[in-house]
Amino acid sequence: MSPQTIHWNCQAYVILEREEYDRPATLAKAGTLPPLPEPDSRGNMPAVDYARASLARGIIQDRAKAGLTQKELAKRSGVRVETLCRIETGKHTASVATIEKIDRVLQAALSKRHRHR
Repeated sequence: MSPQTIHWNCQAYVILEREEYDRPATLAKAGTLPPLPEPDSRGNMPAVDYARASLARGIIQDRAKAGLTQKELAKRSGVRVETLCRIETGKHTASVATIEKIDRVLQAALSKRHRHR
């Protein structure tokens, strides 16, 4: 079933099956998060790799809670989809400015979603 669009109060809304709506959160919970690096023999983890994976996991989880796709988050935050993808896979260290853009969008989306419950 393809999504239907309805217009209400000058806004376009998409009607989805519940399963499709829940899919981003399901994917985030299904182990698609980048793994944290393994500790070395002394129990230490490489700081940069850990920071990348930790940041990626947080963005993925918040994006799923907000119900946003990578494409939507990238567009709203002014970040290229390819850049967001590399950040979410833990392959790229984002600048503070990029992280702030992404975070502002996620916090706004989560706040809006929370108000409408």
